[in-house]
Amino acid sequence: MLVTLLASALAVAVTTVSGESAPGYGGFNTIWAETFDGGAGSSVNGNNWNIITGLKVNNEVQDYTTSNQNLQLSGGATVQIVPRKDSSGHWTSARIESKYTFTPPAGTRTMAEARLRFGDNAIANKQGIWPAFWLLGASVRSGTSWPGCGEIDVMESVNGQLTGHGTIHCDVYPGGACNEPNGIGGAVSIPDQSWHTWRVVWDRRASSWSGETITWFRDGAQFHQVSGATVGKQNVWNSLAAAPVYFILNVAVGGDWPGPPNSATQDGYGSMMEVAYVAHYLST
Repeated sequence: MLVTLLASALAVAVTTVSGESAPGYGGFNTIWAETFDGGAGSSVNGNNWNIITGLKVNNEVQDYTTSNQNLQLSGGATVQIVPRKDSSGHWTSARIESKYTFTPPAGTRTMAEARLRFGDNAIANKQGIWPAFWLLGASVRSGTSWPGCGEIDVMESVNGQLTGHGTIHCDVYPGGACNEPNGIGGAVSIPDQSWHTWRVVWDRRASSWSGETITWFRDGAQFHQVSGATVGKQNVWNSLAAAPVYFILNVAVGGDWPGPPNSATQDGYGSMMEVAYVAHYLST
């Protein structure tokens, strides 16, 4: 089956689709993909992913663990990130970061994409649940502070709300070119908690850095775009569009944005984020 996705000036044709593979797209080569193959209950491929522990940011309340209660392959070519609360009210969850990094080359289009779904707990039972698919500038691994490293949030959702947020963070905190801590963002409605595809596209074919763009898509429909001119500073734009980045998947609990979980917040698979693939593409 051929599916054509049209959004603004970008037209991408799906040429292959598989339950266990990242799709192929006409006009693009698949450069790297993670399809989360493996036995049910096993962990992610340690050659591809760092499992993060001991990280406390944004006043979140969870502890990130390596336990398969929080992070596991489903056995059906997906990974499940599951927030859990113990009998004392202590929350745990998981965060994975790709060892793989990539830099969008000048003169090309680069795509980063994931297909994911949320657990089916009622929205009223997801206060404080914060799933995210995003990219962070790899310079943070060598000492560059946030937000100077650059951050591109492909999809964030808070409190079970059927709204996806795409955002850039950059430059300095507070204020700066990206108006931190808010960043520069756009939002899109999500039809339901089932499977949807989330993508960003870097288009670096413009004759000047100020005309380069980063564009967000949900299920092939554009919902946000920023350009070099939006940011206004070439060195800051380069941290977002011309420097190495890596993938992050996580489910946080609580924090400055969603607020803390409450007595109605439910844990477990019903509040998870499940991901079928993460992939990086480059135009031909």
